[in-house]
Amino acid sequence: MGIDLSSQPEPGTAVDPLDRLADRLRSGTATAGVVGLGYVGLPLLTTMHDAGFRVLGIDRDEEKIARLAGGVSPIADVTDAQVADLEEGTFSSEPAPLAEADVIVLCLPTPLTDGSPDLTMVLTAAEDVARYLRPGVLVVLESTTYPGTTEELLRPILESTGLLAGRDFALGYSPERMDPGQSVNTLENTPKVVAGLTERCAELVAAFYGRFVKHVVVAKSPREAEMAKLVENTFRQVNIALVNELAILAHDLDVDIWEALRVAATKPFGYLAFWPGPGVGGHCIAIDPTYLSWRAGQQLGYRIRSIEHANEVNNRMPAYVVSRIGEALNDAGKPIKGSRILALGVAYKAGIEDLRESPSLGVIEGLLRKGAELSYADAYVPSISVEGKELRSVLLDAPTLTEVDCAVILTAHPEVDYEEIVRTVPLVFDARGVTTGMNADNVVRL
Repeated sequence: MGIDLSSQPEPGTAVDPLDRLADRLRSGTATAGVVGLGYVGLPLLTTMHDAGFRVLGIDRDEEKIARLAGGVSPIADVTDAQVADLEEGTFSSEPAPLAEADVIVLCLPTPLTDGSPDLTMVLTAAEDVARYLRPGVLVVLESTTYPGTTEELLRPILESTGLLAGRDFALGYSPERMDPGQSVNTLENTPKVVAGLTERCAELVAAFYGRFVKHVVVAKSPREAEMAKLVENTFRQVNIALVNELAILAHDLDVDIWEALRVAATKPFGYLAFWPGPGVGGHCIAIDPTYLSWRAGQQLGYRIRSIEHANEVNNRMPAYVVSRIGEALNDAGKPIKGSRILALGVAYKAGIEDLRESPSLGVIEGLLRKGAELSYADAYVPSISVEGKELRSVLLDAPTLTEVDCAVILTAHPEVDYEEIVRTVPLVFDARGVTTGMNADNVVRL
């Protein structure tokens, strides 16, 4: 889907605002703003800058804005050098600079509150955009949400200005597909799903992302694009729940689930490998499927049972891991209470500092409630607050390892020498399978 900019208007003819936008996108002279500078918005901002756009970054967190203005990145996937390379005045905690933007992308969190989608931040940002909206602007929502949000919630707020979507300004949706901590699956080389309210809107959204993404995939409408994001993460949630439930079953059947899954993964067709763990974390898998089930309940009167069951399985995994650790300690002649336990990794996935919905925290809280003397080591996360306690990450050195009764691998950061831990610590509980292949009597795996 392309935009024909070859024809020029007759002298004295009014220029269509969307034609003017298309010209700015083609020439690379458009100014692009991002509202919400978190794990999605900040990488998008720096990528747009690298593609030649003048960029504006808006976030209500004044402390974050101060750090960014000082050249300090709050996330690992964007370096301080990338932030420092941006022009002075790029960042603001107020929405007024959006008056200069030709493209505005909303990248706000959409958490669950009491089991229901909370779009407060998206709607507040939409109201900010409406205050400064002018003809010839493209507005794109990237936040994960349920089908119908762009058309039913975002559009009315923006059209309250008297401007019409598809005629005066363009409106679209494009679900984020960030993979934090990965250098392979980047924003530029991951296919980008886009959709527009009208065919013209879709062309403009595709033209915008086509400036810095190699492969743009155009969906039929925003509803299908919104649904696609939920499908992707529901697929992961349900399959992770399946292998977690199989891990519980395998333990009761005296089966090594890691070996069973390893050999199953050799099948070259009809199978995709998933691995068990202490639960699921991050915004996507832990939250997104519930959006779909909630929407079904709201609009159709029933929830999606497979999603509800997957949520139950994955949500109870931290408690199951705690019980297995207690079982392993008991077999070694020690109770949880008073045992010195070292938790290895607290981020929700390996190689990043992100704590959002991390199941590791649930395991740590459970161990503390049972009286464990707990410490943790995570080079990415210097401190955490759990059960009313402030804990700081310890060094993984010989004094630390020789003083603990049990090490629990919760997040398998790649820099950790797990063989040294197995050699040194009397009991190792591995919830991530990184010790598979090590022949050691002191290792207990999930």
